[in-house]
Amino acid sequence: QVQLVESGGGSVQPGGSLKLSCTASGINFGVHAVVWYRQGPGNQRELVASIGPSGGTYTASLLKGRVTISRDNAKDTVNLQINNLKPEDTALYYCSAVGGRGQGTQVTVSS
Repeated sequence: QVQLVESGGGSVQPGGSLKLSCTASGINFGVHAVVWYRQGPGNQRELVASIGPSGGTYTASLLKGRVTISRDNAKDTVNLQINNLKPEDTALYYCSAVGGRGQGTQVTVSS
């Protein structure tokens, strides 16, 4: 059974950066696509970025230029680097793979 654990969230000021991580256990993580989502208060879920098994990536247009997604299959980890954070980026960020999802990590951006 797949288990996904996110980490790296926190409170930052506008313009700051965070590196979120999604670590998997229970599966061969390297052969699966991984998707990062976010859900802010009162908002619908938004797709942030995704990465395929071979490293191909997709980033939502809303965050393009500020987000980098990468994977380290040796560590069963997918990372999400978010730069130039804005208050509207405040949300619970979580990863999903193989039909499962983690509990998420909270990102709060405020001055």
